[in-house]
Amino acid sequence: MLRLRWRDYRTRAGARPVNDFIESLTDEEAACVVAAMKEVATDGMAFARQVRDEVYEVRAFGPTRSFRILFAKETKFVLLSLSAFVKKTARTPVSELELAVDRLKDWRIRGRRGSS
Repeated sequence: MLRLRWRDYRTRAGARPVNDFIESLTDEEAACVVAAMKEVATDGMAFARQVRDEVYEVRAFGPTRSFRILFAKETKFVLLSLSAFVKKTARTPVSELELAVDRLKDWRIRGRRGSS
């Protein structure tokens, strides 16, 4: 089985929104999110759920809150984290899905220009 690697979406200014989100969590919550991401990286896409076109989600469950990481499989080996949020509703918020899709488009456009 292939081992996948996570890579963070970076804004034009160099910010890493998913990394910043994870760092804002408690140590226990962050560990739950990282463990869920690692499960996808080591055990494959069966541990993720497709939510729209090329966008998938990782589900993580902390002691009192649930989290989602939206990502895309960019290459055979790379998972690109796009958005992260605290799960508060039954459905993934449309605004988070749109943000993930916009970031994926931005990433790819900048990558073609060689400035990602």
